[in-house]
Amino acid sequence: MIIKKLSLYNFKNHTEKKFEFSPQINCFVGNNGVGKTNILDALHYLSVGKSFLGNTDLNNIKNDEDFFTIDAEIQNDDSEDNIKVLQPKEAKKVIKKNDKSYDRMADHIGYLPSVMISPYDSNLISDSGESRRKFLDSMISQTDSEYLFDLIQYQKTIQQRNALLKYFAKNRVWDKDSLEIYDDPIIKFGTKIFTKRKTFVEKLNPIVQNFYRIISGGKETVSVLYESHLLENSFENLLKESMERDRMLTYTSKGIHKDDLLFEMDAVLIKKIGSQGQQKSFLISLKLAQMSLIKELTKKTPILLLDDIFDKLDDSRVSQLIELVNQENFGQIFITDTHRERTESVVKKINEESIIFEI
Repeated sequence: MIIKKLSLYNFKNHTEKKFEFSPQINCFVGNNGVGKTNILDALHYLSVGKSFLGNTDLNNIKNDEDFFTIDAEIQNDDSEDNIKVLQPKEAKKVIKKNDKSYDRMADHIGYLPSVMISPYDSNLISDSGESRRKFLDSMISQTDSEYLFDLIQYQKTIQQRNALLKYFAKNRVWDKDSLEIYDDPIIKFGTKIFTKRKTFVEKLNPIVQNFYRIISGGKETVSVLYESHLLENSFENLLKESMERDRMLTYTSKGIHKDDLLFEMDAVLIKKIGSQGQQKSFLISLKLAQMSLIKELTKKTPILLLDDIFDKLDDSRVSQLIELVNQENFGQIFITDTHRERTESVVKKINEESIIFEI
């Protein structure tokens, strides 16, 4: 998959921008605040239909404008596709492929897989389990369209169950039978999600370990482990055993919506003992493993988005990253940087066709 052309209209700080890309390496250089990261965010929209920065769609419309549009020509094997993301101020977001709107947004996920490496990745280590769950869900969704459907259905059902628990508490009533109506869909979708998460992490873990060994020189052992209530109990038993607790808390306290990923170094959480350098090496290993596994499972080469990565890493880690990217044939790469000379030096090491855009 190659993005050949990109057009932005009223997207964040860009009134109108047009690019024709190299099939290999594309670099955006310029001072801080000129909108380099916003271009990567537009590419992320093309992939998964939303911002990697967590901004709401409406907040990405340029000030005093009524819409934004992201338009791209994409080389897909022997054919070319046009992908357009349109967000009006007063209507729902639309994603079109060759001028035809998707029936469901979820149907687009996986068409153009991507992996982002950015300074914000450190939140995966420091934040709560929710950010790691979202990361895991995003990875799997790019390889399995059914997974995203199951996840949406599960989340809707949990919201409905929680709303009923709050209604019971507010009105001081209790109807066990009404609550149990939600058991079947929660068990059905939740068990499928659990099985796919478990299998995916089992495949991901050795790939992360291998990349970390290469980047760090093998001084420590890292692991990515899956933590879930379902590892030791069935979903049916979890719901029965936690019913009284859920009644008091007024929300569903057990289930795959509480899952987490454990990032460990030498069997201890990396956030407790890992230095900044070790944590950065781990995160790069995690993202390269994500890329490798998506490529293996989908037979598509994801685009690689590197945001401000060279300001955050020392020279040895930059060299390791570039060497790995080159060896693994990771496909089309997009890089942002504040220093043109540094970017040119990095690109020369990769020895591939490249274009540098001054922003």
